[in-house]
Amino acid sequence: MKHFLFVALLCVTSLSFAQVTMSGIIKDSIGTPLELTNVIAIDPESGGLESYSITDTKGYYKLSLAKNSKFKLQITAIGFKSIQEEIITKEADIKKDFTMKIDDALDAVELTYEMPVQIKGDTLIYNADSFKNGTERKLEDVLEKLPGVEITEDGGIEVEGQRVQKVMVDGKDFFDGDTQIATKNIPSNVVDKIQVLKNYSENRQLSGVRNNQDNVAINIKLKEGKTNFWFGDVRVGAGASTDEALYVAQPKLFYYNPKYSVNIIGDVNNIGEPTLNGRDLRNFGGGFRAASSGSGTNLNLGTSTANFLNTNRNQVERIESKLLAGNFSYSPKDELDFSGFAIYNRANVDTRQRNDITYTDPELGIPNETTSQDADQVTDSGLLKLSTRYIPNVNNQLDYDILGSYTKEEQSQRFLSSVLGANTQLDENDPFSINQNINYYLTLNEKNILAFEAQHLFQDEDPFYNAVIEDKDTYENTADDIGLDLNQQNFDIVQDRRIKTNQFDGKLDYYNVLNTKSNLNLFLGTIFSRQDFDSRIFQFLDDRSEFDPTPIGSAGATNDVRYSFSDVYAGVRYTAKVGDFTFRPAVSFHAYGNNNFQNGQEFGEDFYRILPDVDIRWDIKNSESLTFRYNMQNQFTDVTNLAQGLVLNNFNSLFVGNPDIENGLSQNVSLFYRNFNLFNFTNIIANISYSKREDQIRNIVDFESVIRSSTVFNSPFADETLTAFGRYQRTFGKVRAEFQANFNYSKFNQIIGGNQSTNESYTQTYRPGIRTNFREAPNINVRYSYSVQDVDQGTNSNKIITNAPNVVFDAYIWNKVTFRTDYSYNSVDDGTNVNTFDIWNATLSYRKERQAKWEYEIRATNLLNTQSRINTNAGNISLSLRETFIQPRFITLRVVYTL
Repeated sequence: MKHFLFVALLCVTSLSFAQVTMSGIIKDSIGTPLELTNVIAIDPESGGLESYSITDTKGYYKLSLAKNSKFKLQITAIGFKSIQEEIITKEADIKKDFTMKIDDALDAVELTYEMPVQIKGDTLIYNADSFKNGTERKLEDVLEKLPGVEITEDGGIEVEGQRVQKVMVDGKDFFDGDTQIATKNIPSNVVDKIQVLKNYSENRQLSGVRNNQDNVAINIKLKEGKTNFWFGDVRVGAGASTDEALYVAQPKLFYYNPKYSVNIIGDVNNIGEPTLNGRDLRNFGGGFRAASSGSGTNLNLGTSTANFLNTNRNQVERIESKLLAGNFSYSPKDELDFSGFAIYNRANVDTRQRNDITYTDPELGIPNETTSQDADQVTDSGLLKLSTRYIPNVNNQLDYDILGSYTKEEQSQRFLSSVLGANTQLDENDPFSINQNINYYLTLNEKNILAFEAQHLFQDEDPFYNAVIEDKDTYENTADDIGLDLNQQNFDIVQDRRIKTNQFDGKLDYYNVLNTKSNLNLFLGTIFSRQDFDSRIFQFLDDRSEFDPTPIGSAGATNDVRYSFSDVYAGVRYTAKVGDFTFRPAVSFHAYGNNNFQNGQEFGEDFYRILPDVDIRWDIKNSESLTFRYNMQNQFTDVTNLAQGLVLNNFNSLFVGNPDIENGLSQNVSLFYRNFNLFNFTNIIANISYSKREDQIRNIVDFESVIRSSTVFNSPFADETLTAFGRYQRTFGKVRAEFQANFNYSKFNQIIGGNQSTNESYTQTYRPGIRTNFREAPNINVRYSYSVQDVDQGTNSNKIITNAPNVVFDAYIWNKVTFRTDYSYNSVDDGTNVNTFDIWNATLSYRKERQAKWEYEIRATNLLNTQSRINTNAGNISLSLRETFIQPRFITLRVVYTL
């Protein structure tokens, strides 16, 4: 592997330096340097872009050109006459200055090539064709080639270090802006321009008074001729494996015109390529944002979802998925818009894992444990959202959204422990929720603006858990503690739970524009939440009758809890721009009600708190800034942590809540630096943040063998977290190099076995990488990740070192054949053992020409037929090695028809 990486890097280096440099100064007729002037070099034979540059503040440009070649040079700047000139390169670098004349006539000039990147105010515009080489199939293939843009591991999009919140197509929301659905489904061949909208605001009236510096959206402009016509593709395929026949069918169809749009995505396959997995659907919020998101109050509503949301092909043995999704928008008139989506998804998943757990604290006396488990999981999910936006004039806007979600999930699991023996477990849950959102914005006059935002959530969850313990002897002490009938062939334990949530979150803002550089924001808001939690533990006896146990101690086998929370707050924020600095200090006053009712008693208290919030931004220059933030936040728990009765997190994990739990308070400070240089396409991002949390909710844990019993308490010791991140990225001609570094330090406290312990964790990760973007030659993307995880608990210390190189190679051959392959290697050293696994995939595609309707593809996944992957985790009292069995080698033949 090391030799392969060395050869790859050598090839990249040789390709990138077989060029000459052309540079110089561009100025106007009186000698003033011209910033942001576009300079491009075009290959006259192919018509393709060879190199491009945007002048810096000194008017300096630099191009990387092939030796002994001829190019057309094109120089453009707003308000000046375009320059077009022929350039012939030899072996030596070229120095050449240009003087641009003012274009008094403002006649239209025919340009032979569009600039790859342009800046218009807060909008960064990429010309997609300038970055394509023919191997792209979906939007994500284009995005990952753009300077300053990153596709994250979870499928999200980052631009200059900021997460993209929304993706639109021709100005219309694509599945409410969900980025992953967009990146994996929109065809690359229909993309003309990619507009990055910085400081994005859903409401024009508030764009000048609200802080939108963290809001980034992307708008995809379609190519000419793609509107008023259906476009997309239909992919079908088949293959074979050792266990069953393989199949895939994925229609993806789109229609856009100025009045309405329709998007339809279908998917039926058993090859491990689901369009959405369970976690994606659970996180699919439909673009909702709580009105109180910046108020300083964090209320955790919890979730009882099953823990089998990941359906990545490299995490499971088998996946069978079905999906049908539709998205629409309709504008009957200019002031009225309707939109919405409907999604149905079904996933049938088989998993198998093996765990080796070593307990590192000998004083606890916990035996080491080896477990194996295999499970069948079935999940049906449905989402439906409808939205309306009414803008009768520039002074009024009304938005209404409703999102309904329903899930039916079931897991049947077989579990074998070297300590506890064999058992079977069943998890079922049928949660549903209805989320409604209404916003109204009113501009009274040019100085005064009102905004009302409110959201209501109703959520109902009914998790069911059943465990049959076959080895009675190993579980008898725990069974006695629970109060089970011990005179049975096995222990058949059942737990029914029900959690209902009602929450209202509303806020009224008043903005007074003091002058062009400052404004005052007065706000009044409230959060009202009620959660009802009922649970019951019972036992099936041998004759299938039900037995109600009586646990030893104060905890009962049932819960009936009502948790009421309220926050009424008011505050003020002042925004002022002074020179290059923008100051946004704020303070809010909160009246909290935090009470729970159970067993005929009332717990909790009403109290008041003042929470400050400060945001200071220094715009060093147009594309360089430094932002400082400080705030205090109150963290409130969900109802399950308050319940006095016994709850089974699992058959080997018993939990009793604490009704006297109070809120935690955190102080957070961060510093974020951003620099995006369009001249040399250098992207620098750095962030450091520190958090100190007081009265945090922590665990008190006791062990009986490997069975844990826990409760919660407010820790009197402060928890601390320090996180630092940095990324440097620069483009050298057709080569882009980058280096990332992450550091995380955390300290928290808990009580284990009656002893208070302070746990410290250090994690550092380094990720160098290099990639090419040649139009004709093959391209390579090489990345390497080195991480160290170190967990220290007093006398115990666990360290894990991970090495993970990754190589992606793609080539477009003879304008007909596309070859793509990727290889990843992973090595984990826990100080005792070194575990490795590697994955190799490849795809070979043929289409007669670039715009051909038909494409034929052979795809192979897991070519090395790797049976499992290894993950090692260092905990505060244990070291865990998990072996996850994955899909075998799959080879499929596919046909793609492009509309």
